[in-house]
Amino acid sequence: MTETVKFEDFAKLDLRVGRVISAERVPNSRKLLKLIVDIGGEERQILAGIAKWYKPEELVGKLVIVIANLEPKRMAGLVSQGMVLAAPCGNDEKPVLLTVEEETRVGARVC
Repeated sequence: MTETVKFEDFAKLDLRVGRVISAERVPNSRKLLKLIVDIGGEERQILAGIAKWYKPEELVGKLVIVIANLEPKRMAGLVSQGMVLAAPCGNDEKPVLLTVEEETRVGARVC
């Protein structure tokens, strides 16, 4: 079990429904895919370490859950502007991208 957090801390996260509009492998990286994700009128470049399990073309059009206010991070010479959520997070387990059960508005906040 991990440490508990206060509701106020959780509320700081900006979780959004996003739609993957393009995906490609990151050159010189075995792990990373570069995703362009529409999070509701804004497109974000998000790098995800899922290349071992997903082909870029499988992801285009998929609705995913994104942390939209994560501090940008430089990886493999590119900047990631968010995080796509997945479970499980083990090193050898396929990460299953978190999504929504029904079609919903891109950019909708997750609460």
